[in-house]
Amino acid sequence: MNHEGIGARLFVALQYLLPQHGLSRLVHALARVRVRWIKNALISAFMRVFVPDLSDAAERNPRAYPTFNAFFTRPLAPDARPVAAGNAAIACPVDGTVSECGSILGDRILQAKGHDYTLDALLAGRTPLARRFEGGRFATIYLAPWNYHRIHMPLAGTLTEAWYVPGRLFSVNRTTAAHVAGLFARNERLVCLFEGATSFALVLVGALNVGSMETVWHGEVTPRRPRALTSLPVGAPGELAKGEEMGRFNMGSTVILLLPPGDASWDASLAAGRIVRVGERIGSTGLPG
Repeated sequence: MNHEGIGARLFVALQYLLPQHGLSRLVHALARVRVRWIKNALISAFMRVFVPDLSDAAERNPRAYPTFNAFFTRPLAPDARPVAAGNAAIACPVDGTVSECGSILGDRILQAKGHDYTLDALLAGRTPLARRFEGGRFATIYLAPWNYHRIHMPLAGTLTEAWYVPGRLFSVNRTTAAHVAGLFARNERLVCLFEGATSFALVLVGALNVGSMETVWHGEVTPRRPRALTSLPVGAPGELAKGEEMGRFNMGSTVILLLPPGDASWDASLAAGRIVRVGERIGSTGLPG
């Protein structure tokens, strides 16, 4: 009997029954409690279970943070993540593990073995925009609870469009990705489109217990009421340089980087299962330098 397979199916089935948004709102509230003994208890429990590495954090004392969320989204020490040099280098936007990466086959993106989904579904029916990325490249990177949870620019660019897409809040770990069809196109998400020497999109995918997603332009985008497809304003701060922070998850989740067809390519070493860190080179564009 395949107990691992049965356990995985039960884990996924339970997620269909849970009040996903209600649980995530509860986590959102708990993560912001400033009562010292409560926030310290939460941080201590997290440290025991996940054992995050604080050696590269700006503040290494976990109890020095005013809330659990401040601890969870802690900034890094200066120069902890060197940014890949050169105009052509694509920098990794997050710390995490590559779930899948490669070419977008027509309009289809690989989710996991046996599962794929369409660009049109991921981008909430914006078909003209989806067509811009058909035949391009994608990289899906999963952020585990112990990872650094700020999101950075893979290339220099200016935000030209952003929108919130309502949806479910399934877990986005490998087990769920292998069992829930169209997972990343079903979950709540935030899509940001950038223009620069190379255009690209970053899709921030929400997940169970992700209390909120935020960007440097909009502040906290989720939790949101009503949960309806919403275009978000664009404006300041204008162009962000490669490596600058553009947002953060206030609990772990997944980022999908989309590149249009053309000269962009992933480095040969970028593959499913690879552990990556913010700023390291993961590919290149056709830009000089």
